[in-house]
Amino acid sequence: MRHTKVKDLLNSTTTLQEVNAKGWVRTFRNNQFIALNDGSTINNIQCVVDFENTPEETLKRITTGASVSVIGTLVESKGAGQKYEIQVNKLEILGDSDAEKFPMQPKKHSLEFLRENAHLRVRTNAFGAIMRVRSVLSYAVHKYFQDKGFVYVNTPIITGADAEGAGEMFQVTSLPLDNLPKNEEGNIDFKKDFFGKHTNLTVSGQLEGETFAMALGQIYTFGPTFRAENSNTSRHLAEFWMIEPEVAFNDLDDNMDLAEDFIQYVIKYALDNCKDDLAFLEGRLLEEEKSKPQAERSEMALLEKLNFVLENNFKRVSYTEAIDILRDSTPNKKKKFQYLINEWGADLQSEHERFLVEKHFKCPVILYDYPANIKAFYMRLNDNTEPGRETVRAMDILFPGIGEIVGGSEREERYDVLVEKMEKLGIDKEELYWYLDTRRFGSATHAGFGLGFERLVLFVTGMTNIRDVIPFPRTPGSAEF
Repeated sequence: MRHTKVKDLLNSTTTLQEVNAKGWVRTFRNNQFIALNDGSTINNIQCVVDFENTPEETLKRITTGASVSVIGTLVESKGAGQKYEIQVNKLEILGDSDAEKFPMQPKKHSLEFLRENAHLRVRTNAFGAIMRVRSVLSYAVHKYFQDKGFVYVNTPIITGADAEGAGEMFQVTSLPLDNLPKNEEGNIDFKKDFFGKHTNLTVSGQLEGETFAMALGQIYTFGPTFRAENSNTSRHLAEFWMIEPEVAFNDLDDNMDLAEDFIQYVIKYALDNCKDDLAFLEGRLLEEEKSKPQAERSEMALLEKLNFVLENNFKRVSYTEAIDILRDSTPNKKKKFQYLINEWGADLQSEHERFLVEKHFKCPVILYDYPANIKAFYMRLNDNTEPGRETVRAMDILFPGIGEIVGGSEREERYDVLVEKMEKLGIDKEELYWYLDTRRFGSATHAGFGLGFERLVLFVTGMTNIRDVIPFPRTPGSAEF
């Protein structure tokens, strides 16, 4: 007999039918009531066992974490909390779970403990919900761009280019580390390496994405990216997923419109398609916040916060305006900021971004026209900036609780200006000849942005640590599982 998903059984419109359900035992009460979950929904289905006619040996094997198959009649539930239950006629233990050793007991576990058991944490309600929401958001990303006629491009994971110019990249090599070949200058001879040159794991698919946008018009990438930045924080991962659209003929205003529309679409899609999981995560967040001081609690519940982003236009503010606001702010004057804002040109920190969003404007904010010297080489230089205060057509989207969630820009489409910027920064033109070719052959205004997928999942699920929204987090000192 073919088994039916728990989600479909709970949504059934007919009862008194014989059904087969398979899943994992969450709890077993009074030798009679199994709470069964198969991952299709956050909700369990209650399976009522005829314990008087079930062998004692079998009842002892119905433990938390065991996988079972039940065949029985779907009936309206007599108990509160569920619409249907299964009156079990036949029960089979598919896989035992030693109750003494199984870590995921039906009690509250710390998030740290669950990270140490990342291979099993998805069996808890919270992590089942998070990963289903992550899956739906991932689908929504593709649906949004596909429905708008964007072409999905798989940019390389192994690259010779450093898109950000930050140099914090993981090297890729097949050279023997205990006997590295050296050239005449005494440096490592990468010509003997697998690719014949120095290569790294990518920090961004943007540069390659631009080449495709200049032929296909509008493209997006969605893939893994890597940063060897030694940031052991709740907002950083060494391996994470990036969404990077790139659109020919778009300027900075078009880019801001696209990013805002995109973010609102995927959040709405999750709200419409993850109701049970988001309701559970909202309840979880409320419980967690009860232990925090009042000042540290969120002003809005999770669903209210998500709807707030949908119902409010993002506030667009220039970097220069933002610096004036921050310089004159109470936390800056009273020296409450860890990094004080004294002058134009300062690189904004998370505390500044969150002040603008959460305290000053009280809505998502798009900052634009940043100082050129704190932004990447490929961002378009503004024409009307004064010497010493040059700005670029950059934009960052700032969210409550997160800080920066999107970074993007109009790209520098002028060959001579781009070459001059690369020379000033010491970026190898020979290495990036192919990128410069897009400016030599049919260049045009174009723009794009990058959205860190995990930061989006963090915002939508209400979690506070980025390690809890990716299946197996990769962080400094940790590559478990």
